Amino acid sequence: MGSTFGSLLAFVGIVALIPLALWLLKRTPIGGGAAHGLMRTVAMLPISANQRLLTVEVGSGDERKWLVLGVTAAGIHTLHTMAPQAMPAATAPSGPFAQLLAKHLPGAHTKNNDEGSDAR
Repeated sequence: MGSTFGSLLAFVGIVALIPLALWLLKRTPIGGGAAHGLMRTVAMLPISANQRLLTVEVGSGDERKWLVLGVTAAGIHTLHTMAPQAMPAATAPSGPFAQLLAKHLPGAHTKNNDEGSDAR
């Protein structure tokens, strides 16, 4: 009887994990959660719990456009259409945590770490 209960418990556990696995697949690139091809989200700014501003890139090559969309519970509205903009270059993290991390990781040299390397 103990093995029957264990088998039944394992079966119920596996069945309970199926919705979780499907939810995770939906939100990962493996399950198609990442947009590929002619459309991608450039930026998102939450305004309130059910309102967002989205910048979406559509098209490819010279036909690319950026759409600024207002997304609410009532619908999606195009607020502005513009040519693609240059994305700002990612800046190197600065601050106490970044300096501490750079000091302890081999090969991780940032501008801030190189300036303060004489103080060791």
